[in-house]
Amino acid sequence: MNAINVLGTELVPCSYDPITGYFRDGCCNTEESDAGSHLVCVRVTQEFLTFSNSCGNDLITPQPQYRFAGLKPGDRWCLCANRWREALEAGFAPPVILESTHLNALEFVTMAQLAKHRFQGAMH
Repeated sequence: MNAINVLGTELVPCSYDPITGYFRDGCCNTEESDAGSHLVCVRVTQEFLTFSNSCGNDLITPQPQYRFAGLKPGDRWCLCANRWREALEAGFAPPVILESTHLNALEFVTMAQLAKHRFQGAMH
């Protein structure tokens, strides 16, 4: 069975450039070994990247050993659900692409929280 997003439909890929997801398959898919719960597809902002870095999670610096080129504003990324919630509480939550956010994200945040931060731009 295909994964389901928070809208109740089939999970849409988040990003292939940069390649994202726990499995580096472009989607916010998950399984039990995904301790970080990389479930929320976001469009990163500079404010979020700065906030994340200040919390000890550097998403800017490339780390080729993890097939990670580093993020820049405008990139889409499967973010850990708890990190998104933390950014939300601090006022730095990046916009969410609901069609690409895994249903399991609702174990960490509410649909209302996600919808309030829905990305309004065009899909790529």
